Amino acid sequence: MLRHAAIAAVFAAAATLAAMPAHAQDAAAGAKTFVVCRACHQIGPGAKNMVGPELNGVVGRKAGSVPGFSYSEANKTSGITWDEATLTKYLANPQKVVPGTKMIFAGIHDPAKVQDVIAFLKQYNADGTKK
Repeated sequence: MLRHAAIAAVFAAAATLAAMPAHAQDAAAGAKTFVVCRACHQIGPGAKNMVGPELNGVVGRKAGSVPGFSYSEANKTSGITWDEATLTKYLANPQKVVPGTKMIFAGIHDPAKVQDVIAFLKQYNADGTKK
């Protein structure tokens, strides 16, 4: 009987954890994490292409489509439209998602920080204004 109670307690705890919400995205925290991205990317009013393309309106944008930026063939032909799910994978390990990309960044390995950066990126329209 005690064994059944212990098993039931484990299942109850697992159900509670599964029902908990995922990390809530925090754009302000994402702005702080984005500092490492600023070495290559700009975002916001007046953003320009640098080592990497400007990131205004990146969420919902087709990969390899910023005018005036010289993308790798791998990026141009990836067929990706940047959504939250794809960005989550890409920001954690760019080379794995788009082998041959010019982006040599090793990735953001903390899933919460990845979500925060995505929240930060989602704030910007294609013209650099905030939503």
